[in-house]
Amino acid sequence: MQLDRSLVRLSLPALAVVTVCLLSACSHGDSIRPVTVESQKSSLRSQETPADRARPFLQLGQKYMELGKLELAKDNLLKALNYDPKSVDAHTLLATLYDRVGDSGQALQHYRDAALLAPKAGAENNNYGMYLCKLGQYAEARKYFGAAFADGFYAAKASAYTNAGTCELLGKGSLDQAEADFRNALAFEPNNAQALFQLASVLYRKNDFFKARAFVQRYDALGQPNPDALLLARNIEVKLGHADAARDYAQRLRDQFPDSEQARTLQSPPSS
Repeated sequence: MQLDRSLVRLSLPALAVVTVCLLSACSHGDSIRPVTVESQKSSLRSQETPADRARPFLQLGQKYMELGKLELAKDNLLKALNYDPKSVDAHTLLATLYDRVGDSGQALQHYRDAALLAPKAGAENNNYGMYLCKLGQYAEARKYFGAAFADGFYAAKASAYTNAGTCELLGKGSLDQAEADFRNALAFEPNNAQALFQLASVLYRKNDFFKARAFVQRYDALGQPNPDALLLARNIEVKLGHADAARDYAQRLRDQFPDSEQARTLQSPPSS
């Protein structure tokens, strides 16, 4: 997740001591209190919010993650949380970091904390749902995908619907539900490659070969060939009785991915 927060740069007066005379105070002969640089610094610090104090560490943590310096990233992100325990961004980045190093317990905890702190936010609910799905908690994941769908300001709803549909398939759930999820994803993002491929795959499994062919062709037109998609396209053409088209896809699979498991399956009849 990209954070878009700028560092706050505060400029302090160059003079060591600045004397200020308020008109009302001068008129009554009250004593004048000098305003020093230290008093100004103290005043500025008192006006800082927890998010202000956490921001530099949050940005350093993100930068160290981008550089692959994960220990330094963790140290800075934990410092950010120390200043602002309610930082959704800090929890999300820590979840991503722990996921990267294989600490699923800590990753789950921070994804959960981010979602709980932003219960109506699409991104945080989508992230948590995706991680629950990764851990095999399919029914629980669906709840959080639903929260992501409900966020009217969430710009990446295609991602949430695609994740939900993929999770439905991984959990051996309803093909109809998975189809609906992928169609919703494509309504928001017509060229979403994963949704196009997965929808073609679902329709193939439902024996709706003409529609499956249309979506796998749309996927192929994106110019992102992979062995799974080429094998699926070949198998669809076999089911439709289009021998020449099936042969073309098979040849592309052998030429572009000669060492793939999918290419080796061409020695056997396609699965129904």
